[in-house]
Amino acid sequence: MRVRLAPSPTGSLHIGTARTALFNWLFAKHEEGKFLLRIEDTDKERSKPEFTQNILEGLEWLGLQWDEHLVLQSECINNHRAAIQSLLDRGLAYRCYANESELEAMREAQKANNQAPRYDNRHRNLSADEESAFIAEGRTSVVRFRIDNDKPIAWNDLIRGPMLWRGADLGGDMVISRRAPSNEIGDPLYNLVVVVDDASMRITHVIRGEDHIANTAKQLLLYEALELKIPIFAHTPLILNSEGRKLSKRDGVTSISDFKAMGYTSEAMTNYMTLLGWSVIEGMNERFTIHEVAKVFSFERVNKAGAKFDWDKLNWINSQVIHAYSSESLLNEISPHWIEEGWELPNHEWCIALIELIQPSLTLIKEGVEQSRPFFEEPILETDGQKQLEVEGARKALKALIDQLEITDWDGLEINIAKEVLAIAIEKTGAKKGLMMKSIRAALLGRMKGPDLLTTWSLLARVGKDRDRLRSCL
Repeated sequence: MRVRLAPSPTGSLHIGTARTALFNWLFAKHEEGKFLLRIEDTDKERSKPEFTQNILEGLEWLGLQWDEHLVLQSECINNHRAAIQSLLDRGLAYRCYANESELEAMREAQKANNQAPRYDNRHRNLSADEESAFIAEGRTSVVRFRIDNDKPIAWNDLIRGPMLWRGADLGGDMVISRRAPSNEIGDPLYNLVVVVDDASMRITHVIRGEDHIANTAKQLLLYEALELKIPIFAHTPLILNSEGRKLSKRDGVTSISDFKAMGYTSEAMTNYMTLLGWSVIEGMNERFTIHEVAKVFSFERVNKAGAKFDWDKLNWINSQVIHAYSSESLLNEISPHWIEEGWELPNHEWCIALIELIQPSLTLIKEGVEQSRPFFEEPILETDGQKQLEVEGARKALKALIDQLEITDWDGLEINIAKEVLAIAIEKTGAKKGLMMKSIRAALLGRMKGPDLLTTWSLLARVGKDRDRLRSCL
C-alpha cells in the first residue's frame, strides 16, 4: 500500500494540506504501507524554493516523515510528454488551434444564453487542410484529450461511497498541455502529470481533499486511456471557517509555520488536525498522539461533511500538551525564545524552577516569554500595581519587609525562610497578610496577576532582584 502527498510549492504549508498529509500518513502506518512525498513544482512562475523548504520543514516538525526519496515533478517532464505523444499517436488527443479571442467569444455567447461554460470541441475533427491552414497562420496549439459526453465515470470512494459522473459533466475536451508550436508539446498540465506520476510511483491509494473530486473524474479517463493501473480514491472533507466557508488566508493564520510561530506545539497540531474530520472510537480520549491514532485509523470514521475550525478546541489541546511536558522538555521549547530576547539565563536549576512556576498557566509556548519577562527585565508598573502601592499602609509594610530581609540570611533557596520573614514583618507593622502579599506582588511584578507569589519571590531573590524592586517602590 503506497500513498502520497503532492503539494505545489506556490505558498507555505497550509493546514488543509497538512491535514491531508496527516490522513495519508495515518493510513499508511495503519496498513504498514509507505507514505511518499512529491513536490509538484511545474508551475514555473509561482513555484519557489523557499516554499518547498517551508513544506518540508513543516512536515518534519509535525512528525510526518516520508518513507522514500523526495520526488520533484519537474524532473519527470519527459514521462509526461511521452504520455501526451502516446495519446496523440492513438487519436485519443488532438491539437486545438482556437486562439484566446475565439475562446472568449465562445464563453460570452454561452453566458448570454445562460449556458454553463464549456469548450465546444470545435477543433476535435480538423481535416489535414484545416490544420495546415492554422499552422500557416502561425497559430500555436494546446493538446486536448477527447472526452465522450455519454461515457459514465464511476468509482467507489473510501469516504463518500459510490460516485458517478458523466463525460458531459467535465466541460468539454480537456487541455493536457499548454500552447506550443505545432511540432512541439507544450508544458504538460495538472491532470495529465498527476496520473503519470502516481502511476510511476506505484501509488495504490490517492487521498486528497473533496475539492479534487472533479479532477478524479477526469483522471480516471486518463488512467484508462494510458492503460495504467487505477488507484483507490478517498476525498476528505474540507476545513471550514466559523461561517462554514473553506478556510482561507482571509481567515488569518492558516499555514503550519504560522501556527508554530504563535506557540502551538506539533503534538497539539496533529492531535487537533486528526479531529478535523475523523471521529474517535468509543472509549478513546480526544487527547492522543498520532502513533496511538495510527493503530485504529480507518476511513470509515472520516466524515463527509466539512469540519469547522475551532480555536478554543485547539487552544485547549495545546494547553494539555504543554501541561503534560516534562520540565526539561518545556525548557527546551521555551529557552530558545528567551535567548532570542537577549536574556542571560542563570543556572539550569533556576531555569527549571521558573518553567515549573509558569507551566500550569501556559496555553501557548510563546506565552512563556511574556510570563517570564519580569524575571529577566525590570517590570513596568501597571495601573493595578500602582493603585495597590498607593493603598494606605502598603509602603510601610514593604519597608518593614525590607528591614527584616536586611538582617536575614536568605538567597531564595528556602521558601520557608520567606514565610518567616513575611510573618515577622506583618507582626511588626500590624498589617494584614493580604495587604502585605498584594503589595509584594505589585513591587516584584508591577501587576496584580501572576504565578505563585512565594515561588516568584524566591526565584527573584536567587538572582538578587527582589530587594532592589522592593526598595524602588518605597
